[in-house]
Amino acid sequence: MKRVLIIQTGGTILMQTDQRMPGEVSMDPGLSKGFLLQEVPELSRIADLQIEGPFYEDSSNINPAHWKTLASCIATNYNEFDGFVILHGTDTMAFTASALSFALRPLTKPVIFTGSQVPLTTLRSDAHRNLINAVEIATMDVPEVGIVFDDKLYRGNRASKMSIGDFDAFASPNLPALAEIGLNIRFSSHIRPAGPTFHNTASFSDEVYILKVWPGINPDYLQPLPQSGIRGILIEGFGSGNFPVKGTGSLVPFLESCRDKAIVLAMCSQAPYDAIDLSKYESGRIAREIGILSAGSMTLEASVTKLMYLLAHHRDNGMVASQFVTDLAGELS
Repeated sequence: MKRVLIIQTGGTILMQTDQRMPGEVSMDPGLSKGFLLQEVPELSRIADLQIEGPFYEDSSNINPAHWKTLASCIATNYNEFDGFVILHGTDTMAFTASALSFALRPLTKPVIFTGSQVPLTTLRSDAHRNLINAVEIATMDVPEVGIVFDDKLYRGNRASKMSIGDFDAFASPNLPALAEIGLNIRFSSHIRPAGPTFHNTASFSDEVYILKVWPGINPDYLQPLPQSGIRGILIEGFGSGNFPVKGTGSLVPFLESCRDKAIVLAMCSQAPYDAIDLSKYESGRIAREIGILSAGSMTLEASVTKLMYLLAHHRDNGMVASQFVTDLAGELS
């Protein structure tokens, strides 16, 4: 029987209904590690399980320090287990999965994230199905950091949370699911091959800022940013990479000042589907002239965690730029 390590980090899946406030749920940091097997005894028929809990957080509190803790937990136990399942809140699951996809390379075993929209102990919870599917996938030959949710396996750095209230909370806008889980598990042909030797290189810079563009954005309020010590700015533009370039709302002078301060600039899209194309429209061509990098088909989550990862590993902006537009872990088409 395969050995799988379940890593509990918190999230809705492990929350409890608050009896004092009907309809509300709360976290219980003292939850027993045996709780999962009590609630879902079928798991022990799939794999020989061990459960660890390196921290217990609502996922809105997860940060790069937690990513490093998770990566270290996996690296420490890598040779002892055939696969890993990480229980994580859905709000930032795609960020954590993306970050680990860059830190844990090359993989030879599955690292599978899952969670739920409804707590495990609640009637009609989606947690049972997600847990069983995740543990089963973790016993298979899938050397990916993946997200299992609602009978699908997604590549972690291609997924985004799309719904707050539906069981199909995640989607992979620019890459089909790695597997469809029904009566049988149907794997796609684009699962990445196993690499030769596993390495944990988890390190992430917090010197990054996400700048969301909107109609009426006032560049004057952005002026302190180039002086703040920021090393990278991810611009979340319109469509294929557009942003204001005319009149008093033009972002061109601000972005040029960032470039002159040796800040790495990259552009992703507010639209989740398809890819950035900085050659299509005037503002995109201006972005290229400034030196803004294209995130291509990357999600926001993959774009920002990749930038954080690269800035932590390289002081040379040229290396950061060349690596950012290179497919490192299946994040780019």
